[in-house]
Amino acid sequence: MSPSTPRRPLIAIDWGTSSLRGARLDSTGQVLAAREFPRGILTVPAGQFEAVFRELFGDWMQATNALCLISGMAGSRQGWQEAPYCPCPAGFAELGQHLLWLQPGRMAIVPGLSCLHDAGLPVPQHDVMRGEEIQIFGALALTGQKDASVVLPGTHSKWAQVEAGRVQGFRSFMTGEVFALLSQQSILSRTLPADAPWHEGAFVHGVQLAQRTPSVLSSIFTTRTLALFGSLPAAQHPSFLSGLLIGEELRAMARPGSTVLLVGSALLAQRYATALHSMGLSSQSLGDEATWAGHAALAQQLNA
Repeated sequence: MSPSTPRRPLIAIDWGTSSLRGARLDSTGQVLAAREFPRGILTVPAGQFEAVFRELFGDWMQATNALCLISGMAGSRQGWQEAPYCPCPAGFAELGQHLLWLQPGRMAIVPGLSCLHDAGLPVPQHDVMRGEEIQIFGALALTGQKDASVVLPGTHSKWAQVEAGRVQGFRSFMTGEVFALLSQQSILSRTLPADAPWHEGAFVHGVQLAQRTPSVLSSIFTTRTLALFGSLPAAQHPSFLSGLLIGEELRAMARPGSTVLLVGSALLAQRYATALHSMGLSSQSLGDEATWAGHAALAQQLNA
């Protein structure tokens, strides 16, 4: 794309499991308008995705020469149409080559990424992500970094290793889901108050304990004994457990001297930043802006 050629109007859609978000971006990638609806893919009957999209974003698509990119679970088997994963290593070029075009040249689903871990086992060990890849590339675009560890906290946290602007591989951790199961359905739930505020000291205690015990499966039980012996106020138990689980992630993935980009909600990013700081590691946090920046950067790659 020559400098005199304007970028196409961009409609960026993040269609997840529980929510649907969209943004209308101008030629410079700035957000002109944004919308959000509780219309995740699980709320949409089979065959009705196009109708839901037209109802909620059809007016935006009236713009001349508009380009629409859809990331997230809309490309899963339960979504609008399955978009095969793009294998790692992958950068913008590979991602663009694997787009699933719903309307040629006008509307496409971003495929997500997959990677293969060589564990020397007879069954291949794959990992996958959908939606996070756009956030990763958006974080790189916003920070100008080419090499980083990009961490996306959440129900299933992702740790992606980026070199020369390409995702070399990544690992998923079911940290958020395990915390929910332990705090709501295990024996620990009897001593974990659901409405307890976050306590930084107890959280950091959990992070540090995770670095020093042989297994998180053992240290988790410490949450139970804290209650039995009154070693820690009950209101601090959820923060301690959260620190244990996030600390286990860091024990597996954090490396001294690495650049860590945190992408996600402010609440979770704060916890991960606190955990990293307690281990002498620095980080930078980004929020929703990474999603829209990723769409804009991918669209620019397509127009190049």
